Amino acid sequence: MPRGVFLSPIDDKPGKPGQVYYPLVQKTVPQPTPTGTQLLIKLTAASLNHRDLFLRQHLYPGLSFDSPLGSDGVGIVVSTGPDVRYPSQWQGKRVILNPASGWLEDPDGPENPNGFQALGANKLEPRGTLQDYVLADESEVEEAPAHLTDAEAAALPLAGLTAWRALVTKAGERNSRSGATVLITGIGGGVALFILSFAVARGANVYVTSSSDEKIKKAIELGAKGGVNYKEQDWEKSLLSQLPEGRKAFDAIIDGAGGDIVERGVKILKAGGVISVYGMTVGPKMPFTVHAFLKNIEVRGTSMGSRKEFKEMVDFVKEKKIRPVVSRVLEADLSNIAALDSLFDDMKAGRQVGKLVIEFGKENSEPKL
Repeated sequence: MPRGVFLSPIDDKPGKPGQVYYPLVQKTVPQPTPTGTQLLIKLTAASLNHRDLFLRQHLYPGLSFDSPLGSDGVGIVVSTGPDVRYPSQWQGKRVILNPASGWLEDPDGPENPNGFQALGANKLEPRGTLQDYVLADESEVEEAPAHLTDAEAAALPLAGLTAWRALVTKAGERNSRSGATVLITGIGGGVALFILSFAVARGANVYVTSSSDEKIKKAIELGAKGGVNYKEQDWEKSLLSQLPEGRKAFDAIIDGAGGDIVERGVKILKAGGVISVYGMTVGPKMPFTVHAFLKNIEVRGTSMGSRKEFKEMVDFVKEKKIRPVVSRVLEADLSNIAALDSLFDDMKAGRQVGKLVIEFGKENSEPKL
C-alpha cells in the first residue's frame, strides 16, 4: 500500500505555537487515480524546507494533520488522466512539482484571492511530497533537469523558486545582472545558496555573511567574492573594504533574517539600493529607519513565487547547468521515521550547508546516514 508521512497531534490538541514539536507518523494512504489532465507521479525523492520544521513547531499558518508533509519532490509519471492530450509524451518522464498553487504569473502576488497554497500539511492543499504517489495537473510540473540526480532535482523547487524571485524579480534585473554587487546574508541555507548560484551565474559580484567561517569559505568556493562573520563588530566596514576598486556600495541585499538589516544595510547600500527580504528568522518585526528613506532605500518583501517564475527558474538551471548544494542525502523507506527525524535534527541544529534530502524510491531501502 502507498505510504505518506504526516504530522501527529499531541494528545489530540493543537499545541501552543513555538512550544510544541509534533512527532512524525507514517500512514497508509489510498492509491490515487488521475482524472482530467492530472498526472500520477511515483515520487523517488523529496527535500526538507524550514517550512516543514516550522510546521512541526506550529509556527506556520494553515497547519493540517490530514495532509502529508513536503513541498519538494521529484518522481516518474506512471499514468495520466483521460484528458491529457499527449499521454505518451508524459509516460515515464521524470518531473518536479511546482511547490504551490494559486499563483500563475502576476509579479505583484497571487491572483487567487485566498493566496497561494504550498504543498505539505496544508488545510487547503491535500497534497504533499513525503508520500509514494502524488497527483499533479500537467500544467503544474516541469521536466526535471537532465543533469541533476534525483536528490538534486528534489532539492530544487521551493528554495530555488524563492531564491529566483528574491533575486531577479524583487532585487531587479539591474541589481542582479553582470557587474552588479550583491550581498547575501546568512549563507548556508538552501535559499541563500540558490541565490548565490543564480547571482554568480548571472555575472554579479556576490558577497556573503554568516556566523560560520566554514560556511563563508564554502560560499567562496561556490563563487562568492568574499564575506564576513556578522558576529564581528562593525562587519559592514570590513565588507566594504573587500569591494573591488571603484566600488563603494552594494546594489542589493538579499536577506532571510530581518532584524536590524535595514539599519545595517543603509551603511553599505547605494542610494536607491534594494533590500529583498524573503524571511525573518530573527523576529517578526523589522524597523525602518529615517536614514533608509533619506537614502531612498527600498525594502521589498517576497515569498516563494509564481508558476511563471518557477518555469523561468527551472529553464535557467537547465541552461546554466546549475547544481543545487545538497548537504545530506538519506536513503530510507518512508516508514523509517527515526531516520527522517535525523534530517530534522540537522535543520534544528543548523548543521546543514545546503538541502536535506530523503530518497525513498528504491524498494526496501535501508537508512544510509
